[in-house]
Amino acid sequence: MTHNPDNRLIVALDLPDALQALQLVERLGDRVGFYKIGLGMLTGGGLALADELKQAGKRVFLDMKLFDIGATVEAAVRGLVQYDLDFLTVHGDPHVVRAAVKGRGKRPTRILAVTILTSLDRDDLDDALIKPGNIDDLVVERARNALAAGADGVIASPQEAAAIRALPEADAKLIVTPGVRPLGAASGDQKRISSPGMAISQGADHIVVGRPVWQAADPAGAVDDILAELPAK
Repeated sequence: MTHNPDNRLIVALDLPDALQALQLVERLGDRVGFYKIGLGMLTGGGLALADELKQAGKRVFLDMKLFDIGATVEAAVRGLVQYDLDFLTVHGDPHVVRAAVKGRGKRPTRILAVTILTSLDRDDLDDALIKPGNIDDLVVERARNALAAGADGVIASPQEAAAIRALPEADAKLIVTPGVRPLGAASGDQKRISSPGMAISQGADHIVVGRPVWQAADPAGAVDDILAELPAK
């Protein structure tokens, strides 16, 4: 049976190495057309995996969450976009976003800004000396600043997607939501979560799902269940 993949779903390949990731990709076949490769995979062959997925016609989201001085971010992005990436993440601080956009140049890679990690709550922000305020409001403020600095989109939890989508700065921009858990799935280390259907209905363009797929006894069936939760396009 041939599937036309719904690229609103991005499957996170948070596995120990590229070999296991490719085995999962093979099991999922044409059900999934978009994959995320994170920092944990970098030393396990992540860039080679990105290249192999692109050669197979898949879309690739390289989730590096870059953060450094402008010149270093610019140089890193200039090197990474040679892999023909679809999405690349940086932290949403305006100086980082501007440097990433400069390093990207005329390549088609979309630069996505991380607002506040979905594994963090207000206590975590207090520990990090982040200014007081409701976490949802801070996410929207960071999203606005990142988009104004030139980001092509933002990473935010499903809870903040609707408020970000309502920003004038978010017009024609992407919202990608990790922290998505299918109905009945465990939350894991995520603290600000929602279901796939709710995330899309709140304004997300793409959802990122990892463990509920690759930890499942039947990963292909898990993908089918997630896709069934998404609203019609």
